[in-house]
Amino acid sequence: MIDNDTYRTLAAASRGLYKDKGSKFIGLAYPVTDEEQIKEILSEVKKEFYDARHHCYAWIIGADKSQYRQNDDGEPSGTAGKPIYGQLLSDDLTNTLIIVVRYFGGTKLGVRGLINAYKGAARDALDNAKIITNTVRDYYQLSFEYLSMNDVMKVLKDHDLPQHEHDFGLSCKLIFSVRKKLVNEVIRDFEKIPDVSVHFLKTE
Repeated sequence: MIDNDTYRTLAAASRGLYKDKGSKFIGLAYPVTDEEQIKEILSEVKKEFYDARHHCYAWIIGADKSQYRQNDDGEPSGTAGKPIYGQLLSDDLTNTLIIVVRYFGGTKLGVRGLINAYKGAARDALDNAKIITNTVRDYYQLSFEYLSMNDVMKVLKDHDLPQHEHDFGLSCKLIFSVRKKLVNEVIRDFEKIPDVSVHFLKTE
């Protein structure tokens, strides 16, 4: 939610369980930041639960929730990924992946039964999770000369801005992050310093 520069996500991975007519649905919820991480987790889960019939999932990433996906993994369309995704929406979560692993119990559950099962497993995983509120931060790179070092450090200190990398070679480069809603004020202070250039890198 970019408007107030905060978003809700999970503090750590969690698990949940739902059973119906012999079928077992294991809900696995994870905090994630990008699609590469999601692919790695999916790969690991499929190895761990290699004998399960389905590995259905949904995820949302980005502070503005602009990236998302649902996957039924062979279940009837809309019976797995969509109800999992619905639980992410109901808890206003992003940067979160939920996978529900199904072991078939021999009795078909029907469309309504499947929807309830995938929703229930996802819900239990989230109920067992600790949900936290994170701040949306923008990352910038500063380039400047040594003569401006004291002025740059004063702005960093005045705004309590964390440094993530720095390279003080022939000239100076430094990466810092700032809370989204403070960006304009901080950039304005840096631009008052001669020979300092500010380059946007990413938002997290």
